[in-house]
Amino acid sequence: MNIRRVRFDHPDAVKLNDEVQAEYHVRYGDGGDATVLDVTDFDPPRGVYLIAYDEHDRPVATGGWRAQDTNGEGNEDGDAELKRMYVVAGMRGRGVARLILTALEDDARAAGRHRMVLETGTRQPEAIALYTSSGYTPCAKFGFYREYESSRCFAKRL
Repeated sequence: MNIRRVRFDHPDAVKLNDEVQAEYHVRYGDGGDATVLDVTDFDPPRGVYLIAYDEHDRPVATGGWRAQDTNGEGNEDGDAELKRMYVVAGMRGRGVARLILTALEDDARAAGRHRMVLETGTRQPEAIALYTSSGYTPCAKFGFYREYESSRCFAKRL
């Protein structure tokens, strides 16, 4: 696996983001994740976006973090918000998501962030299992979906 830093508007990032949005539609029956994201949200030092490539140089997984501080949506100073974690169907169950997650945590820690936070949903049990097995615990809801019953938020001290 080769993990590379890219911009959020990189063609491979756009392709995989389209795939994850389609999966959200299948799981939740809506238009995908409506959280507002800007390309610059993932620019260092206030974030990073990663893509994992397989041995044939095909993009197979993504994930990013963006800096968040105290705001009206429930974040705290020093938060790093995990966004767009996704692994293509044919590569699931091989530890790729855990590799991306570890790289993102290491990067956020090096950038001076104190806590990694994420929001997922009840129709993503695989994601919840990954996060809880990686040391994430439930936290106060935050972000765009904080009022949704199906929303679940988790945090981990870095």
